[in-house]
Amino acid sequence: MAVLPPGFEDLINSSELPVLVDFYADWCGPCKMVSPVIARLAKEYKGRIVTVKINTEKKQDVAMRYAIQSIPTIMLFHKGRQLMRLQGAHPYESLKAELDRSLPR
Repeated sequence: MAVLPPGFEDLINSSELPVLVDFYADWCGPCKMVSPVIARLAKEYKGRIVTVKINTEKKQDVAMRYAIQSIPTIMLFHKGRQLMRLQGAHPYESLKAELDRSLPR
């Protein structure tokens, strides 16, 4: 899982694979709870999605651009389109179900 690849906008706009983004902060308790869930999904969907984490404290411009008002916020993009947006710490089953529902066929 990358912390923030160079060219984040390029990645979400041009990646052939959907991009799952975890907006978080180091001090955020719910973010720490959801982090292993994201890591598990990244491993489980390897080759099907790209997963990145964005620290909203260090990348405030990116957080503002995507109107991140509460963390964690989990978003899924594919070729520039937002396919999913969830706020809060969701358990594995819930996040996996949303991801499966949102992934392009």
